[in-house]
Amino acid sequence: MARAHGARAQMALAFETVYGTPPASGYRLMPFARTTLGAEQPLLNSELLGYGRDPLAPIKDAVTADGEVVVPIDVEAFGFWLKAAFGAPTTTGTTPKTHTFQSGNWTLPSMAIEVAMPEVPRFAMYAGCVMDQLSWQMNRSGLLTATARLIAQGEAIAATTAAGTPTALGLQRFGHFNGVVKRNGSALGNVVSAEITYANGLDRIETIRNDGKIEGADPGMAALTGRIEVRFADSALVTQAIDGTPCELEFAYSLGANASFTFTAHAVYLPVPRIEIPGPQGIQASFDWQAAKATSPARMCTAVLVNTVTGY
Repeated sequence: MARAHGARAQMALAFETVYGTPPASGYRLMPFARTTLGAEQPLLNSELLGYGRDPLAPIKDAVTADGEVVVPIDVEAFGFWLKAAFGAPTTTGTTPKTHTFQSGNWTLPSMAIEVAMPEVPRFAMYAGCVMDQLSWQMNRSGLLTATARLIAQGEAIAATTAAGTPTALGLQRFGHFNGVVKRNGSALGNVVSAEITYANGLDRIETIRNDGKIEGADPGMAALTGRIEVRFADSALVTQAIDGTPCELEFAYSLGANASFTFTAHAVYLPVPRIEIPGPQGIQASFDWQAAKATSPARMCTAVLVNTVTGY
């Protein structure tokens, strides 16, 4: 009897034309480290009396389909997750191509994602997947990954794949070693770590249906937040926090002229931090920053992915 192993699991992704309807073809094989994407349907205990001490059979509750996918920040496949978070990009250039994603879109694309465990066999198709949140961290070392939080319409289990033979993309990962943080166009020194979280604020449309699925997930107010941890070497960030003025923060990775990823928050506001002296070691300061819509450009953030992919 075959047993499921994560090492054999596969994930295929395709964007839907109609929400909740998986396309028949066009799937891409997506690299991922782990996932909690799934559907659950809890049971409700019977409240009825008069049948003795032993309870009656429980009743099924509504279906909830959501979860997270941890993916590498790479040159090609990461563009699909950026499209899910921000909408379709504007693509320019020939070789390389520059894909520009912008915040503020009123509509977001939905995806069909199939998670395969071929040895069981179990092929779980999650239709109507919409990106609720995309986050990642910058450090000095370690593996560079991002976490995509998704809300799906529902789950369909089959013994055979519905994704056909997904097209594999070239895998070229960025690493923490390739990263840099800039403030107003200049490298920001003494940065120990950084966190970036973009949230679409999805609103589940939970209507009455006989299949237990949601009607959709509409984007609400977006939010871009994060944290930068710095060695306390000067008062530039503290002065900005006290003045209440915004700055532009840029988080970038580069593997050369044909492979780069740049994420820019155009108007970042810093809180006034508590500067603590924990002991004889170096002193650090943490800034839990928030971004807002800038005057120019008139948006909150921009993500630019440079590669050789024709389009997303």
